[in-house]
Order: sequence, then C-alpha cells, then structure tokens
Amino acid sequence: MTELIHPLAIVPRDELVSRAEADPLRPRFHFVSPAGWLNDPNGVSQWNGTYHLFYQYNPEGAFHHSIQWGHATSTDLVTWTDQPVALSPSAGPDSEGCWSGVLVNDGGTPTLVYSGRANERELPCVAVGSPDLLSWTKVPENPVITAPPAGVGITAYRDHCVWREGTTWRQLVGSGIRGRGGTAFLYESTNLRSWTYVGPLFIGDASQGEPTDTDWTGTMWECVDLFRTGEGSLGSAHEDGAPDVLVFSAWDDGDTRHPLYWTGRYDGDTYAPEELHRLDYGGRYFYAPQSFLDDAGRRIMFGWLQEGRTDAAMVEAGWSGVMSLPRVTALAEDGTLRFSPVPELEKLRTNHLHFGGRVLVGGGAPAVTGVSGNQLDLELEVQLAPGSALRLGVLGTSEGTETTVIELSRASEDSAGGTLRLDRTHSSLDPTVDAEDKSGPIPIPEGRVHLRVLVDRSAVEIFANGKPLTARVYPTLGGQHVTLAASAGTVRLLSLDTWTMRDIFTGARPLFP
Repeated sequence: MTELIHPLAIVPRDELVSRAEADPLRPRFHFVSPAGWLNDPNGVSQWNGTYHLFYQYNPEGAFHHSIQWGHATSTDLVTWTDQPVALSPSAGPDSEGCWSGVLVNDGGTPTLVYSGRANERELPCVAVGSPDLLSWTKVPENPVITAPPAGVGITAYRDHCVWREGTTWRQLVGSGIRGRGGTAFLYESTNLRSWTYVGPLFIGDASQGEPTDTDWTGTMWECVDLFRTGEGSLGSAHEDGAPDVLVFSAWDDGDTRHPLYWTGRYDGDTYAPEELHRLDYGGRYFYAPQSFLDDAGRRIMFGWLQEGRTDAAMVEAGWSGVMSLPRVTALAEDGTLRFSPVPELEKLRTNHLHFGGRVLVGGGAPAVTGVSGNQLDLELEVQLAPGSALRLGVLGTSEGTETTVIELSRASEDSAGGTLRLDRTHSSLDPTVDAEDKSGPIPIPEGRVHLRVLVDRSAVEIFANGKPLTARVYPTLGGQHVTLAASAGTVRLLSLDTWTMRDIFTGARPLFP
C-alpha cells in the first residue's frame, strides 16, 4: 500500500479521539481502533484461552503512515480490551513501519513474523513476546530474510503465512513476478531466524482477464493464508481428500482489488490448484483476511473492511477502517468454503422481534415490519419461487429517499442457483461515496435461503446460504427503517427474526492504552 499523508491530517490526539467518537457512521459492535487508521488483521490467534487480535494501526491520524501493531484481547470474540501497542517502528529494518504478519508458537514462546519496512521496501522480521503477549522484543537477526529471491523481477514482497511441519518451519511471503502474476514464495527454517529459499509455491496468471473482473488474480498476492480444510495439518497425509485452501488478496500497483482463494492440494514444495473462488462478494470491502484454528477446532477468519469515502472525509472523521466480525470458515458440500458469524455474537442481541410466515407478491406494497435501527442483526428464512426476487431494505428513511437494499433472486427456470446482490444506489445522498453494485451467485437448494444481515451503522455484513457479501454504506439522513418486498414473482417469507445489537465499547479509549 502506498503511504499518503493528507495535508490536514495531523490533529491533536484528544481531538482525534473526540472526532472518531462523535461520528454517527462509526460502527459500535464491530472492532474499530480507538481512533486513527486501521487496516489488516494480524497475528489473529487464541493463546492460553485468550483471543488476540493485532492489527495495522496509525494512532496519529486517519491515514496510512508509520504503521504500528495495535493489539486487543478477548475471551469471547465479542467484547475486546485494548492492550499496549505491540510493535512500533524503530531504527533499522522496520524504521518506516511494522507491516502485516502472523503469530506462531515457537516451543511455548509467542513469536511474531512480520514485514518490516525501510528504504521503501519490506523484508521479513521477527519479534518474541512475553508469556502474556503484552511486550515484544525484536530479534537482532532482523531482517531474517535480507532480500527477495535473486534474479526474479518482483512487483512487491510482503506479508506472511508461517506453519510447522515436524521440526521444520515453513513460510510463505506474498509477492508477484513481473510479466506473469501473483505468487507466494516458499521458505523453510529450523529456528525462524535463518531461512532457505525453496521456490514459488504457485504462480498466478495476471494476463487472464482484466483488473475489473471479480476473479482477476492480480499482479501481486497480499496476505497469503494456506490451510487444510479437513483432518490433519499441512504436510501430513491427506486422509479424507479435503482440499487445501490458498487465500490471497489480489493487488495491482497499489490498488487493492479483492480476496480470492484456490482449492487444491499442497504437496511438498508446490501447490496444485483445482478451482478459483471469490472469498467475499464485497471485493475490497473484505480485504487482507487472516484465519486461525481456535481451541474448539474452528477456523476463525477476520478481514479488513476498507472505507468507501474520500481521504478528506476519513481525516475529518478522525478514523478509518473496520475489522470484520469474526466468521467461522468451513467446507461446504460442493467443495467451496461457507461462512457464518461466530455464534458468540448472539450475546449482543436485545429487543427481539419475531414475524411468522407471509407471502410477498411481485409488484405488491412492501410489507410493514415495524423494525428500525442502525445496529441490527436480522435472520430470515425465505422460499423463492423460480423467477422471484426478494428486496430487503435497511437504513431507510420513511419516505424512501435513502435506503440500502439486499436482493435475493432465483433464476427463472427451476434452478438450484440464484444471486445475492447489494444495491447501494440510494444508500447515501453524498455523491462522493462509493455506490458500486456488489453481487455474486449463491446456492438455493429447492428455492430455500437462510439470510443473515448484520448492520452496524456504516458496516454491512451479509451471509446467504453461507456466501458472504461485505460492504460499507454512508447514509446521510439517519434512516433506520427496515422494509420487505418482492420485486418479481412470489416469495414466501417463512420467518423473520430481528434484534438490536449492543455496543461493545463504553467510555473513552486512549490511543495508547
């Protein structure tokens, strides 16, 4: 990411916090930094029963510069406690920023592997932590890899995925090869300090398609994440035939495009891809995802919800960037991934309303729900007839001047497939915010859809039969109405349950806990 500093970006720290807290568009049950800038999730993990979320952080303003590692902890993945900054730039290989990385357990010692930035380039660095993970010491060997592979023309080189196979550590570093496409370079080590280059794990083909295509694989892969979906771990025998998943975020010369994943087989020093999939239909609004296995054996994933408003608007607001709600990642029957919000989030629910079945007919008047709010959790069970479409409006004004619409549609033939779409055309009267249409295919077996929608002021996360669509919206009129209508065909609403979601932070949060 190119570092940009807005000429009016520097404001006093107290004012920065007060601006952020006063912004009505700032989410209240998603994790956000105390103020300033937040981007990639880092070092997501569970250590001795406590969940740890590290993140890219600039506490000086709502812009990307001199990045540190913010840190928060939780016992339930819902409420978070701010902890001291874990890593800050210092003289040497991370003097210009401590960029993205991971946390690993090195024989009981918590260890961070991250990208240190100096002299306008990024190289792998290591820091070791105290038993409580609250203080960190950078190792004298940094950078532990002194240069990208020799003789290879790269587009960029940063971000890490690290795991252990027996007594050997393996590491992927995200990169790209000029004239070819994105890649992940594979290394191995016995001590996390001295690394031997193995080769590119797999090389994408940037000549296939255009950057505007939702499945274009980019000229560089950021935030690579390799994991096994079935039994066993990376490097062990495949007992159940479940695929190994390679997640990456497609990047192109400073432009963050979208997260994708391959299903295939990691074997030895290479990865054999089988199918490419979109990770989230919101594209760059769920970017740089990172995942981990918790003590319950669940693969939990976080992503960065980027902003869709101007740099000047972010600076004025005093904050930028939202962490996604943690989502459980699992293997679906068709071999793709399915996602759902962690069930622990249900403890934030209050003011429950339940609606029984009703039939909506295309062209008819919208159903009156009586539901309103800008911090909502909505669950719907829907039966779609062939050729029908449901429109769920949220954050709407009473006269309909502003509204954000989630649409479910089923193909006209008797198909088991359909489309999830987010219509932001009328989400905001602000002409400077992004209102691009977002959509993607969803399975609709026998016309049935389970729809979950979490609305948190400017953050919207949607899950339709396990397929996610995440985005940002910026309503200007403060609308909170929820509406339902069929825009085509016949839609049977089997049930609708709604809740108001409580805030996860109370009181002032210091920039430097």
